[in-house]
Amino acid sequence: MKFIILVSVALLAVANAAEVTILRSEQNVNPDGSYQYAYETSDGVSVDQQGSVKNAGTENESIDVQGQFSYKSDDGTPISLVYVADENGFQPQGDHLPVPPPIPELIQRALKYLAEHPPKE
Repeated sequence: MKFIILVSVALLAVANAAEVTILRSEQNVNPDGSYQYAYETSDGVSVDQQGSVKNAGTENESIDVQGQFSYKSDDGTPISLVYVADENGFQPQGDHLPVPPPIPELIQRALKYLAEHPPKE
């Protein structure tokens, strides 16, 4: 969660030294630990995030976070990121993120064979 807050602050810092106006700012923190915040600026930055506590009071207590942010890069390209952060880690999605190359066919066939014919003990 600290990372996400850091990203949000960094996005605000990236906003040029030119005057940037906050167009919208909302925040809500509930007694159960859930929260929501959002803001938009005049230079096109938009951030929304909400989170809630799962399994409160147990060993498996964790925070589920969902959110998005968007802005324009230095060259004017719109950047948008949607993310979930939960017990499975930080899971970002965005068109600008790199994607791995496709798995070669021989490797796919080998993985399929291994799944269908597990090694015997």
